[in-house]
Amino acid sequence: MASSPCFAPIVFLLLIVGCTARPLYPLPSKGGDGSKQPLQTFRPYNIAHRGSNGEIPEETRPAYMRAIEEGADFIETDILSSKDGVLICFHDVNLDDITDIAKHKEFANRKRTYEVEGDTITGFFTVDFTLEELKSLRVNQRYKFRDQQFNGKFQIITFEEYISIALDAPRVVGIYPEIKSPVFINQHVKWSDGKRFEDKFVEILQKYGYKGSYLSKDWLKQPAFIQSFAPTSLVHIANQTDLPKIFLIDDITVPTQDTNQSYWEITSDKYLDYIKQYVVGIGPWKDTVVPVVNNYIKTPTDLVARAHAHNLQVHPYTYRNENSYLHFNFSQDPYIEYDYWINKIGVDGLFTDFTGSLHNFQEWTSHNHQDDKTASQLLHKIALLVSSYKR
Repeated sequence: MASSPCFAPIVFLLLIVGCTARPLYPLPSKGGDGSKQPLQTFRPYNIAHRGSNGEIPEETRPAYMRAIEEGADFIETDILSSKDGVLICFHDVNLDDITDIAKHKEFANRKRTYEVEGDTITGFFTVDFTLEELKSLRVNQRYKFRDQQFNGKFQIITFEEYISIALDAPRVVGIYPEIKSPVFINQHVKWSDGKRFEDKFVEILQKYGYKGSYLSKDWLKQPAFIQSFAPTSLVHIANQTDLPKIFLIDDITVPTQDTNQSYWEITSDKYLDYIKQYVVGIGPWKDTVVPVVNNYIKTPTDLVARAHAHNLQVHPYTYRNENSYLHFNFSQDPYIEYDYWINKIGVDGLFTDFTGSLHNFQEWTSHNHQDDKTASQLLHKIALLVSSYKR
């Protein structure tokens, strides 16, 4: 069959249109002017919970670098303190579960018993070790059913090292640090200048240029959310930084760690109206948003709708790929779970242990309005080209 004289240029331009869609990954690192590719803001945020910790031991440099490679919008971490007042990235106040502390006989006399958020815990605690001593430990994978090949290979990192990972990324990557167990840290660590844990936390953010209200020019340049389960910590730092803050909400059985308020109180309309003076959103455990009975999800609560009515974002936690964490309704398929939470529940961000899975799902199912604009412009050029051949 003879080809039409206009067929070749049309096919060529259609190929160009097809190539304008956002690549699956790796994400582009540079814009047209050589600047870093900006943070996407047109769809719910992909928040790498403790890095890509489904693959690599949590809150380590490789876990964060892997999350960035896989397309994370934000890398999330928990901030604690060493004995000598250096802020570190570590989730548990004690070192027993995910480090090789048991192998270090030189620290055998450091075991202590402390009360932490109402529980009595015996073990080895970060607040009893200097940074140098903590750096001698190595981190293990928390869950035995995950890949164990990286156990014992990576160090605990500092808050500043974590920030450097984000700032050194080839595109704009946000940070999402948590003021972790502030009551406990302030009881056991004292700084020479009389400041408290929360003050030192903000000082480090300011040192590295993190500032600006949500979606401001400064914020978009270096995006950050500050999170905490302790409302008094969020209120305390409100006058120190205008960075957006997220109030984390635990299970319905767990009171707030600093004010001893119930779940029902802190999710009431009255409290949401109060806390929105200090925060831009809430981070609830997902099973409180959509109740679960016998591993089946039930009728969703109205928490997301009420939060949105108070102009608050909702970033639930934590999404995991393993069958043991996927409720039966989702047919053991994390993509079905993501679709439910993004398109039916309507959340604004998701904490996930598997950054790549969420990124792939969003790339395959969502549209970039800028890409649509570019495609529309190219289609217009095609129409003009076709019309010229008709003359």
